[in-house]
Amino acid sequence: MIAFLSRLSRRNTTPGISLLSTRHPLSTAATSSSRLRTEYSFVPPPSLHPQPPNKNTIFQSEPQSQTRKPSKPPYRPPSSLERSDPPIRSDLPFDFRFSYTESSARVRPIGLREPKYSPFGLGRVDRVWTGVCAPAVDPKVGSTEVENDLEEKRRLMRERVQGEPLTNAERKALVERCQRHKTKRQINLGRDGLTHNMLNDIHNNWKHAEAVRMKCMGVPTVDMKNICNQLEDKTFGQIIHRHGGLLVLYRGRYYKPKERPVIPLMLWKPQEPVYPRLVKTTIDGLSIEETKEMRKRGLSARTTNPQKGGYFLKERESFDDPSNDPHENDSTDYKQGKTDVDSGDSDDEQSSHQDYVCVSKHSYCPTTIS
Repeated sequence: MIAFLSRLSRRNTTPGISLLSTRHPLSTAATSSSRLRTEYSFVPPPSLHPQPPNKNTIFQSEPQSQTRKPSKPPYRPPSSLERSDPPIRSDLPFDFRFSYTESSARVRPIGLREPKYSPFGLGRVDRVWTGVCAPAVDPKVGSTEVENDLEEKRRLMRERVQGEPLTNAERKALVERCQRHKTKRQINLGRDGLTHNMLNDIHNNWKHAEAVRMKCMGVPTVDMKNICNQLEDKTFGQIIHRHGGLLVLYRGRYYKPKERPVIPLMLWKPQEPVYPRLVKTTIDGLSIEETKEMRKRGLSARTTNPQKGGYFLKERESFDDPSNDPHENDSTDYKQGKTDVDSGDSDDEQSSHQDYVCVSKHSYCPTTIS
């Protein structure tokens, strides 16, 4: 028994010596690995650790720099209650209208449907609203010379922005960039035509591209020439491509987005004024009662719808009576032809059907139609 215990004691002493001899190298490895982990290990963001980190630990994240970009304030649409002091001033040399293609400055209204409330807001623009437009000059000072000066100013501004004309290669390259498979930027022109706020949309698109695609739809497409003229006149751009209702509007060689004109926005659509009728209900020089009487006399006349420059008379006796003959003073050829037609019909034919005589306005050749 004593011999067995001595053997066990010998076996237990040898591993102890080995552990003591190998403890030092393990400690150095642990310190070296901890140093590498401290320098190169991944530190999770503080959002994953809501508790404050322990200061005694050796794994601490370095303080992050507080250089955040200031957040952009949210967009606030303009309000009619906010007055700009001083009011917005625009140097555009033309009158501000709600629609430049659906209204004309040459036609003056005969009345207004509402008081003269400016759609730009009270006191936000330095122009006076006349109920139809906001003129570039004071209406009391307006004259033909002032209008000519504004037209000349528009021409000079457009020439300064456009510069030299585009070559065919440049034009094709710009049109190719504006195709549907190249870009989704597009401005739709609807039933109101070219509106005032649409000018601001065009300049916003010109900030990112040299040309913008426009799609014209609805009633304005009836007069595309007017739309093209108004676009070039109001935006100082140039239409370089047109296919049906599809347009490509070029901004110009020397266009600078930072020097774009100031375009105040309309906050609501103004009420349309009352214009005179295109189709008049009365004839010039006649009253309403006289016009009605003239219409009744026309409806009760014996003539029917004209065909090929002639008219029909239902009664042959109107030609036989010399007092009702409209061609009494005409040449003898007409009278001879009329006699031949009368002599060619028999009494039975005249009694069996009612004859219609067609008299041409250009050639007096009566023809009998059964």
